[in-house]
Amino acid sequence: MALILTFAEARDGRLRRASLEVVSKARRLAAPLGASVETVVVGPGSEALAGELCAHGADRVRVFDDPALAAYATESYARALAQAIADTKPSVVLIAFTAMGKDLAPRVAARVGAGLASDCVALDVKDGRLVARRPMFAGKAYATVEWAGEPQLATLRPNVFPLGARDAARPVEVVRASVDASARARVTATTATTQGRIPLTEAQIIVSGGRGLKGPENFRLVESLAEALGAAVGASRAVVDAGWVDHQLQVGQTGRTVSPSLYVACGISGAIQHLAGMSTARCIVAINKDPDAPIFKVADYGIQGDLFEILPRLTEAVKAHRSARG
Repeated sequence: MALILTFAEARDGRLRRASLEVVSKARRLAAPLGASVETVVVGPGSEALAGELCAHGADRVRVFDDPALAAYATESYARALAQAIADTKPSVVLIAFTAMGKDLAPRVAARVGAGLASDCVALDVKDGRLVARRPMFAGKAYATVEWAGEPQLATLRPNVFPLGARDAARPVEVVRASVDASARARVTATTATTQGRIPLTEAQIIVSGGRGLKGPENFRLVESLAEALGAAVGASRAVVDAGWVDHQLQVGQTGRTVSPSLYVACGISGAIQHLAGMSTARCIVAINKDPDAPIFKVADYGIQGDLFEILPRLTEAVKAHRSARG
């Protein structure tokens, strides 16, 4: 039987949502490909995550449960996934297009001699082979790509592929594996600059601010609305370059590419570089006083007006609505 192999990321003992989306997509592809689904998890405590992965569609979970693999290191993680590919000989390998996935996937592809389609926003099956759709030229065009050989390796954009229904009754099968954990470069410490905030790439709702806020002291208006909505905070490149907020919050071609259910752009004109990072959001709300701002061309809903009046009123309305709902 053919095999779809996925790679799952964990942070602080919890699986990343993007990895569960990949497993869910693999499960949906399994029937048309006539394949089973196996997921690879690397790091200490991996075996404890097997139940959740199987509930979302994995038939088996291959764990490299080694304390020496606690922190991500390119060499050792690529070695582990390449070893899993050599052992299982999958026809398809799927990885989330996260910061780790962007680093890991091309290295693994080089190790195993596989073709890689990155940042895919759609995957289908045609004549028993995968067909992928991916953006090009900063999202101004889309390419349909196929693979010449195997494994067919792809990275999937987070928040594009929906989670499958969780089935806790699915059986859990664990395959224990080991690998040489040595690496020339190792992480010795990690400093989180956005501690406690929802990661942009995994957020279902994002509220972003731009130069229309006029100064860093007014960015609190964006943060207040985001807090009321339970959303992540984003920013345009102009705001980041001005030093108002950390680069980790930047949405755009040179920042994060996001695909939330709701994206609220506050005082953002909509330069092509910014649109490249958020145009795949399911619903876009733009707030800007300039009726000719390019952001309105991609927005589902537009509010033309003074954001210094609109944002406080919108925040209070959201709080009142959530309070009324209990």
